[in-house]
Amino acid sequence: MSLHHSEETHSKLVERIPQVTGRELHEWFKTLENGPAFLRFEERVNWLRDEHGLSHGHATAIIHEHDRRRASRAFR
Repeated sequence: MSLHHSEETHSKLVERIPQVTGRELHEWFKTLENGPAFLRFEERVNWLRDEHGLSHGHATAIIHEHDRRRASRAFR
């Protein structure tokens, strides 16, 4: 996982995603899961940016949060 900003900035970006994008985080997770099967972090970020018009920061936050939550489920 490639995170280019602090955890504090990440938390603030994640918190603002519904207001900025008009979609809840769980909706973005479904979009990712139903989208192309890119393996690399940056490929997924670029796909969100290109296909859905997101800023780099919000796209990165969505991918990072999705990866974190998937990893935590894997260890349960």
